[in-house]
Amino acid sequence: MLTTTAPFDRIGEENAFAVLARATALAGQGRSILNLGIGQPDFRTPDHIVEAAVKALRDGQHGYTPSVGILPLREAVAADLNRRYGVEVDPDLVMIMPGGKVTMYAAIRLFGEPGAEILYPDPGFPIYRSMIEHTGATPVPVPIREANGFAFSAEETLALITPRTRLLIINSPANPTGGVTPAAEIDKLVKGLAAHPHVAVMSDEIYDRFLFDGEEHRTLLAYPQIRDRLILLNGWSKTYAMTGWRLGYSIWPKDLYDKVRKLAVNCWSCVNAATQYAGIAALEGPQDAVEAMTAEFDARRRIVVDGLNALPGVRCATPKGAFYAFPNVSGTGWSEAKKLASALLEEAGVAVIGGPDFGVYGEGYLRLSYATSRENIAAALARMGDFLAANRKVA
Repeated sequence: MLTTTAPFDRIGEENAFAVLARATALAGQGRSILNLGIGQPDFRTPDHIVEAAVKALRDGQHGYTPSVGILPLREAVAADLNRRYGVEVDPDLVMIMPGGKVTMYAAIRLFGEPGAEILYPDPGFPIYRSMIEHTGATPVPVPIREANGFAFSAEETLALITPRTRLLIINSPANPTGGVTPAAEIDKLVKGLAAHPHVAVMSDEIYDRFLFDGEEHRTLLAYPQIRDRLILLNGWSKTYAMTGWRLGYSIWPKDLYDKVRKLAVNCWSCVNAATQYAGIAALEGPQDAVEAMTAEFDARRRIVVDGLNALPGVRCATPKGAFYAFPNVSGTGWSEAKKLASALLEEAGVAVIGGPDFGVYGEGYLRLSYATSRENIAAALARMGDFLAANRKVA
């Protein structure tokens, strides 16, 4: 028998892909399935971005690039951040990645080892905890509470830091809750971090363009006092409907950059060349498609929230960002949200994700992605209502 190492036995999953696979299988059997599970914009990548990739291929951009990404793309990232947030970023600290998860892996791999602690949002993107456990570090959940508008609490977060804490992961706008942490709370967190200079911070800002109700994004790049320990994660997947292109970027402290460059050389060599030219076109070209997509998500958000709050035993806080709703289903009488999610898929033909797939504090919730059409959303809500009315359990 083959014997693998313990770290690989500790790797978890992103159950959204398992739900997608099951939904696809049921659809293949002729079932009508409405998928509100996967977090993927249902829009095409804008044409000018696609054409930039086609041109790059026709121009012969077929070879290796620098492991950190081509300079014009790194310069475009720096210029975009300056234009949108007024922050100065050295292109030589920008690293082009094959998606967002690679930055998560690199950051957690840098600081995670047995005996170390890494703080992460819970409920939160499941890969955070999975990769922490892979390294042997202790995952320490930072509670993300409905009562707090699904924003993190700076006071609660700072209280969890110990001498063993090596990395703090934050995410706003957030997956799975749609929560947005106010600038004042981020100010408090950064001020408190001054007492913990041994703690690095990874800020996952992949949803920074999807904000509603007048909310504004506060990037952690705006705090010079933590730039020497800040890792910023962002990319093109959500903003430009480019999930399958596998294109992300991160900003690193100078002392960490070369370590991650070496990891790139060892693991993925570089991001494919044509995709990088598409990334330049996305950042430097028209932003109409992003604005249109955000407006459509806003309209869908209102339909989802109103519809969920009309369902028996369900209440749903209004998300302020991203494209997810995180309804509280504890009033339905279903004591296990994952069982409810499974029943909705198998019996009602509606794919959603159970809250516990996003952490220990996710029990009692479901995640719905409204990155699908208004028609699909309305039909899914109707099916959910019928199912809950017929399957109300006594708590």
